[in-house]
Amino acid sequence: MLEIGKEVQITTAAAGHFLNQRQAFSPDDKSLVFDNRNDDSKIGENGSIQLVHIASKRVETVYEIPNQSVFGPGSGAVSFHPSKKEIVFINGLNSASESIPYGFTRRIAMKVDLEKDNQFERVEARDVLAPYTKGALRGGSHAYSYSADGQMLSFTYNDAVLAEESLSNPEVQDLRTVGAFLLNEKVDISGENNEENFDGSGFAVLLAEVHSAPKSGSDEISKAYEECWVGNAGYTKLDGTIQKRAMAFVGDVLSVSGEKVAEVFIADIPEDISNLMSSVNAGTKTALPSFPEGVIQRRLTYTTDNKNPGVQGPRQWMRSSPDGSSLYFYQKDDAGIIQIYSVSASGSEIKAVTSNDFSADTAFGLSADGKYLAYGAEEAIYVTAVIDGKRTLVLPAPAYSSTSLSNINWSNTGLTIAYNRKLNQDGEAFYQIFTLDLSKQLN
Repeated sequence: MLEIGKEVQITTAAAGHFLNQRQAFSPDDKSLVFDNRNDDSKIGENGSIQLVHIASKRVETVYEIPNQSVFGPGSGAVSFHPSKKEIVFINGLNSASESIPYGFTRRIAMKVDLEKDNQFERVEARDVLAPYTKGALRGGSHAYSYSADGQMLSFTYNDAVLAEESLSNPEVQDLRTVGAFLLNEKVDISGENNEENFDGSGFAVLLAEVHSAPKSGSDEISKAYEECWVGNAGYTKLDGTIQKRAMAFVGDVLSVSGEKVAEVFIADIPEDISNLMSSVNAGTKTALPSFPEGVIQRRLTYTTDNKNPGVQGPRQWMRSSPDGSSLYFYQKDDAGIIQIYSVSASGSEIKAVTSNDFSADTAFGLSADGKYLAYGAEEAIYVTAVIDGKRTLVLPAPAYSSTSLSNINWSNTGLTIAYNRKLNQDGEAFYQIFTLDLSKQLN
């Protein structure tokens, strides 16, 4: 039996230290970025972003909202750029108040340059007044993830214009979908800039086509979410050609009997960025900004006839192998146990990666080399090797009082993980950050 490692507590203050579920490590793996939530649902009440230097355990504040209240603006869910000292995170609108608080359609992508005195800028242009502006969003984005080359930033999206229209028009729905910002493609909105409408440094495109009334038994989806970039440089198609950029996501379909089932989808993105930008429209009061020409959306899993159909389990974000050949997700086996499965980006039979006799209860993370999947169950941490499904208990549930194991992140190089646990301090429990070096256990 392999030696079980020893975790290191990195933060200690009586405050929340909440990691994002991916891209929390700096490019050089020397620091971790986090927000100060002490509850996953409290982004709207958090006004600060911090960074901890792992070796020294020194914490510094890199962004702070001056007039934060329980109603907003709010900030959180912060990710590191893959090669620069730059971070991006959710930021609520500065106009937040008791009457118009932080919410799904009132948040944007904010970027901070850590090499330029923590200079911040809005990635997202916002325009909720007709005529709307191409490349701007009309609501709220979140769950950001940089592509491996740092040129694009994925997001999940809810539309404020449609949400408002749906209050009086039953034919309109605010359908959650996914998309990406084309970074360094500035968008100047057509109207006046203020705290509700403003320019941004990235051009937004939606990358999933959603329908308010999908046909039963079809590949139409009513919701797209929990996306990931496919591969570090795309994936190889069945004909041997390279698809250089693609996004995988979970999409809700209707079975033949009309039951909602979550399946895995992929959007192949064309190389010509200029055409991607020119082919979209800005949307209307009753329709989202358009689905770009040249983007091909495909369904990869068909599980509606399974005993336990669809992507299931704790909240998860899809993961991709570095070469894009495998996409990973949770699903229940025939015994009802939550396991990790994989499917090819080109489309193939679903394969079980884990064969546990227990269900995972945290999101999972994939090591940077694509060899290992880490996940939690009942406060213990396990790692499964992708190549043969061998499972290793890398850290048992701790003897000290601890709850809420979550947010497992792998380092960019090597085999270190970082994660959150809540520890009791003076009668209250706070999220703290821990690291665990797995190199001796897994090599």
